[in-house]
Amino acid sequence: MGFLNNINFKRLKEGLTKTRKKIFDNISEAVSGKAVLDETVLDEIEEILISGDIGLETSTKIIETTRNQLKNINDRTYENIISNLKLVMKNILLSSSNPDISNISKDKIAKYAPYVILVVGVNGAGKTTTIGKLANKFKLDGYSVLIGSADTFRAAANEQLDIWAKRANVQVIKRNPGADPSSVAYETLSYAKTNKIDIVIIDTAGRLHTKQNLMQELEKIKKVIKKVVIHAPNETLLVVDGNTGQNAIIQAREFTKFIEITGLVVTKLDGSAKGGVIFQICSELNIPVNFICVGETMEDLQSFIPELYVNALFN
Repeated sequence: MGFLNNINFKRLKEGLTKTRKKIFDNISEAVSGKAVLDETVLDEIEEILISGDIGLETSTKIIETTRNQLKNINDRTYENIISNLKLVMKNILLSSSNPDISNISKDKIAKYAPYVILVVGVNGAGKTTTIGKLANKFKLDGYSVLIGSADTFRAAANEQLDIWAKRANVQVIKRNPGADPSSVAYETLSYAKTNKIDIVIIDTAGRLHTKQNLMQELEKIKKVIKKVVIHAPNETLLVVDGNTGQNAIIQAREFTKFIEITGLVVTKLDGSAKGGVIFQICSELNIPVNFICVGETMEDLQSFIPELYVNALFN
């Protein structure tokens, strides 16, 4: 994410401990000590990948690519096998990245200010905490930040955003529960233009079980904010809960039906062994992962760097 790079490799490794044990430790056990890497071993590795929430289709793709690469390698030592597997998995993650779309940069913020970030996701995925942590990142980089509390469906949304906004020392525009979300977005951007705010982050409702209403609400918000800022939104980030594994894939698919997603934030990766779901998201949906969260503190929202993510999984 360009200037927003925020990587603490030690914390990343710690946060991915459960996933690493489920994937790498089992692969290491399957491969180490084997004189020949035969089909049985490859099948075993594929099963390990699937059990790590990488998914059947993506796991098969990884194994087939690894198999083809190993045909040209005579020295099939443990180190070479793991090295090739890591490279294949890193390329899976890189395949979905699009720097022109997903990279927030100083130049873009200067060009488009107010730079508008729309945040979507189901309730409970970690939208509010993500917004607070993002606001904190921008604030530390010297930008003025404004949050719009357009999730007017949840009574507690304003209070939760207030808590995180105070931690980040940024302002929130809000209205009473039940207010029109698009009116909150409109007021937020109008204030941002008048007061020359650099970055605006807008929260939205996450009632995925009422799909039609959600779609209409998101479409209305987009139309309204474009009336104030023609280029808005610059980014639409979807927040998914890494703990939910395959449900995160389903959520991502549903939201892409409603709205163009420019990037993903995968939260709560420290809470389970389902961190492999990121590979499936990148492979199947072709949506770049921008940020991951591996803990509760402000600093635990980290920029997603594919090579470092794979390295953290493979120790």
